[in-house]
Amino acid sequence: MKATAKAHTNIALIKYWGKRNEILKLPMNNSLSLTLDALYTKTTVEFQSDLENDTFYLNGNVKQGTSLQRVKDFLHLIRRASGKNEYALVQSENKVPTAAGFASSASGFAALAAAATKAVGMDLNDKDLSRLTRQGSGSACRSIYGGFVEWQQGKELDGSDSFAVQLERENYWDIRVAAVVLFEEEKTVSSSEGMKRTVDTSVFYQGWVDSIPADLNAMKAGIQEKDFEKVGTIAEANCLRMHGTTLGSNPPFTYWLHGTLAVMETVQKMRREGIPVYFTIDAGPNVKVLYLPEHEEIVKEALHAIPGVTNLVLSRLGQGITYS
Repeated sequence: MKATAKAHTNIALIKYWGKRNEILKLPMNNSLSLTLDALYTKTTVEFQSDLENDTFYLNGNVKQGTSLQRVKDFLHLIRRASGKNEYALVQSENKVPTAAGFASSASGFAALAAAATKAVGMDLNDKDLSRLTRQGSGSACRSIYGGFVEWQQGKELDGSDSFAVQLERENYWDIRVAAVVLFEEEKTVSSSEGMKRTVDTSVFYQGWVDSIPADLNAMKAGIQEKDFEKVGTIAEANCLRMHGTTLGSNPPFTYWLHGTLAVMETVQKMRREGIPVYFTIDAGPNVKVLYLPEHEEIVKEALHAIPGVTNLVLSRLGQGITYS
């Protein structure tokens, strides 16, 4: 029983930040993302009757500790759902900086879910696969699809109505994204820890939640109108509000570094000079810059010139799950 799947990471234009159920990974708000073609995880899962435990290799290195435990916990969900009892050998190739704010867990768990369910013979449609994937990593449920994707928070306590849906396919609109790599080491405050601390203690958190419906509706309108200025403006403001909640936490924290601020300032300077370009930042120091194809060379040159930028990964809108 063996299968291989590839999933791309996604960046949220309307952020997911905070859970109403930690175990089921149910979000406090809807979120909206776009899938990236250049950042991905490819995973092979093989269930074997002679294995005595699950084994997880990431980029050729055997993993232990928290990384292994998260994979084991997720595989247990699949064993329980499928009725199969074999342990698995999991081998992943990750083309995303891990735990640095590039949503590596999104592509990682989406690829794991797709490969593992196919390996045990589960025939899931995209909605059911998204709902299952959410239980490994919340944002991973959006990486089942390509293009523009909305994760619906749902209302049910069991999470049955919390899954992602595709709004537009990857060929709908040629928006480009430059992932600006400043820091590839693991961050000191994980996304899960940061979310929980913010939800539990931030004096700004309720204001963030209350702002989401208007942002979401305006973002959907901007996508339908292919209004890049509207999409970029909303994404940037939504990002800044999310990161503002961390400063209101107890104790306060931030994911930003000096280089993060330098990229933000460069983007704003380009806008003042007439180049439509916008930033968004997930739970980490690295920045994603949104731009249109006709401005790619200008954007590349400006971002490369920033001290502390170690790499740029340029993406178009990516596709959903594929198998090989």
